[in-house]
Amino acid sequence: MKIKSFLAKPYAAIVHGRIRKSMNTAVADQQAILQQLLKTGSRTTFGKDHNLQDVKTHTEYTQAVPIRDYEAFKPYIEQIKTGQQNVLWKGKPIYFAKTSGTTSGVKYIPITKDSISNHIDTARNALLCYMVESGNTAFADGKMIFLSGSPVLERVGGIPTGRLSGIVNHFIPGYLRGNQLPSYETNCIEDWEEKLGRIVEETINKNMTLISGIPPWVQMYFDWLTERSDGKKIKELFPNLQVIVHGGVNFEPYRSKLFESLGKPIDTVETFPASEGFFAFQDTLDEEGLLLNTNSGIFFEFIPAGEVFSENPTRLSLADVKLGENYALIVNSNAGLWGYNIGDTIRFVSLEPYRIVVTGRTKHYISAFGEHVIGEEVDHAMLLAAKEHNAHIIEFTVAPVIQTDGELPYHEWLVSFEQVPDNLEAFRQTVDNHLRQKNIYYDDLITGNILQPLKIRPLQKNAFIEYMKSIGKLGGQNKVPRLSNDRKIADDLIKFKL
Repeated sequence: MKIKSFLAKPYAAIVHGRIRKSMNTAVADQQAILQQLLKTGSRTTFGKDHNLQDVKTHTEYTQAVPIRDYEAFKPYIEQIKTGQQNVLWKGKPIYFAKTSGTTSGVKYIPITKDSISNHIDTARNALLCYMVESGNTAFADGKMIFLSGSPVLERVGGIPTGRLSGIVNHFIPGYLRGNQLPSYETNCIEDWEEKLGRIVEETINKNMTLISGIPPWVQMYFDWLTERSDGKKIKELFPNLQVIVHGGVNFEPYRSKLFESLGKPIDTVETFPASEGFFAFQDTLDEEGLLLNTNSGIFFEFIPAGEVFSENPTRLSLADVKLGENYALIVNSNAGLWGYNIGDTIRFVSLEPYRIVVTGRTKHYISAFGEHVIGEEVDHAMLLAAKEHNAHIIEFTVAPVIQTDGELPYHEWLVSFEQVPDNLEAFRQTVDNHLRQKNIYYDDLITGNILQPLKIRPLQKNAFIEYMKSIGKLGGQNKVPRLSNDRKIADDLIKFKL
């Protein structure tokens, strides 16, 4: 055992113990955080606009602060960009996390001196919990790759601004810098394909022990490594590779192909980070779901998913949530976010402790006919069909077809297969059956001859990569929405049909 893995073991045990202890105080911690937020927030422009000095309870808070998306928050962000202080939180943000919105264009999410630890410490905690739960600390001695955005920051209103993953790159502790790949120079390359080529060159002969990134871009990295090495499996190239850290999209549709590329299964650690905060992480290898980050500067609210666009939705605190319900996740934080709808939906799979699974996006669903099909349901249907037909899926997205020249409308699934199933019709029927079992509204529409069963359009293997390249979003944390209510993405992808 080398020095880093040796020292990591007792430190991991201490942090893991603290996390286990906080599981028992989650509701109380949440209430304490709300009071801390109100105390500081009452002295800000936002707080004065919403009379936070008079708010004492969560019920009063829901009456004082409405739910907002980025567009409604934007006037406050613009004030910060002009140099004003104490707008959303005390002082000024130390960073803006720059992210692309589907409806708002570029978004600038504040990160404050108080909130930066939420991003850094939670990423650390996920790995420390893995060390304790698995007993594996050896990976700390090898090379680790983080497929991230550029750490080069611009200034917006005098505030350093960049992709969250690039910002976080500046906080990797010194004792891990020697383990980190790629090099700083390579990480600064903006063009994803050029950057990936350099990453392959820098890592192919190294002792890689950990890889972190969103699954589609990890898979692209694996594909390039395999091509460069004349078909070798990743575990042949990196025999000491022990863990993949992933987040951003549901891992399950990618698991089969990633493990095929690896040559054998390895451990995985799932996380739930976003520019607005690091919300949850996998704390155990045995239980379903991610541990909600209840003691890290964020007060969470939960809106029943069916009410998310209502004028006065029900807003629940942690103490009021139930198992199995689909909720829109609302955050209030020491980054200066108040009643902020991050756009993700979650479901609790445990209340002791509070563990969640991410079920989709509030704006990414299909309900052209009232079916309200969500991301979790299409992932479920595709995953089961792929297992039953031994099919390997590279990527897929779903969109409605409403104008059909006389036939019934339907859902079109645009799918890149590693190899198209021999019996595509049987595969299609299996996907449709599983979706009907998962979503009763969709099943009713099929039974009532309002919709016809879904259709599958096979695409070229590289269709999604080429599409992302065509819109300037190849690499980083960018991903194709799983579901759309219109044909914009689907019609662009059809160019890559087989």
